[in-house]
Amino acid sequence: MTDAVVFDMDGVIVDSEQVWDEVRERYTRESGGTYSDRATRDMMGMSAPEWSAYMSETLGVPGTPEEINDAVVERMLARYGEAPPFIPGAVDTVRRVGDAFPVAIASSSNPELIDVVLRSSGLDALINVAVSSQEVARGKPAPDVYLEAARRLEVDPAQCVAVEDSHNGIRSAHAAGMYVIAVPNPHFPPDAEALALADATIASIADLQVDDLAV
Repeated sequence: MTDAVVFDMDGVIVDSEQVWDEVRERYTRESGGTYSDRATRDMMGMSAPEWSAYMSETLGVPGTPEEINDAVVERMLARYGEAPPFIPGAVDTVRRVGDAFPVAIASSSNPELIDVVLRSSGLDALINVAVSSQEVARGKPAPDVYLEAARRLEVDPAQCVAVEDSHNGIRSAHAAGMYVIAVPNPHFPPDAEALALADATIASIADLQVDDLAV
């Protein structure tokens, strides 16, 4: 029986995966680094310490990982402003699910960006547990962020449903032992191997119904 539902944020609630990609690619090129064809997929799901170290060590971006993180997050906050690019129907879906189950966020985004999304959507009144992979030892595809969300919710991960859009996110939630509903990201679709790990797949977050979560 489902005790809680844990949502990813980027690509599930906000249409931001391509924004992250654009910001990191532009910053890499403007700083004199080299953005590779595989950089987007490599960094998807990484925690802030992981992707900033990747940009430093692999893409050749000058500065410490901490400096790179600060610069990228500053640009992301400027892009978000107080109006993040919400996916149509996503906020209403989270509210609908929140009327039936405890809900949480398990995101690779920095805490500052999670706060903007929750505050501007009004979901901060509903969601008390929001975990950034910056707060755990390993980013996705490791299960850490989902396990921490379940711990804070005080529920067994095996009794949770996770809603994810990306290959590393699906792997992360699956590794945590959660029932995984995939909402494939249209910009960066999960690979077939990751998608096969999902327990169910829906076309749009707006299609998610409370009955789908009673597993």
